[in-house]
Amino acid sequence: QVQLVESGGGLVQAGDSLRLSCATSGLTFYGTDMAWFRQAPGKEREFVAAISWDASSTYYTDSVKGRFTISRDNPKSTVYLQMNSLKPEDTAVYYCAAGRRINYAYTHSGRYNYWGQGTQVTISS
Repeated sequence: QVQLVESGGGLVQAGDSLRLSCATSGLTFYGTDMAWFRQAPGKEREFVAAISWDASSTYYTDSVKGRFTISRDNPKSTVYLQMNSLKPEDTAVYYCAAGRRINYAYTHSGRYNYWGQGTQVTISS
């Protein structure tokens, strides 16, 4: 029933930009916090960015601050991740997450109930 579907990934060169989208269905989008995580080969899933249910707060991991921007469009039930000045170390599968388990921090995977299948982002030199 609940689905999160990521799109917009691909292969680009360092310095280029990508915009990821996460289309949701089957959940009450308004009132739900949204986030992006990523996982590179051989590494654990890492927090990237999050946005609160009312878009009053955003959070970013240090390595993407100033380069990535998370936003949401409530009428479309969609969250976005604008990624600029991409670096090879940004290469990973990017996952969209939804939920509001408020006993966890925005940066913790335990906050989120639902996850997308992931989209591959590959940055070449």
